[in-house]
Amino acid sequence: MTYDEALQRAETIIARLESAEAISMDEYKKAAAEATALLKQCKSFLAEMDKDMTVGIENL
Repeated sequence: MTYDEALQRAETIIARLESAEAISMDEYKKAAAEATALLKQCKSFLAEMDKDMTVGIENL
């Protein structure tokens, strides 16, 4: 999954959780866990990009 796909999926889940849509506590817990995992993945993508950019700048 790409960064954009992961972020879009997480945003969709968060919007659903914030809406007035009634979901069970089990569904809420599962969706929140998925969103958390996706956001961690996005954070990892960004950290890797920052690392790559820093190494690239140091090699100039």
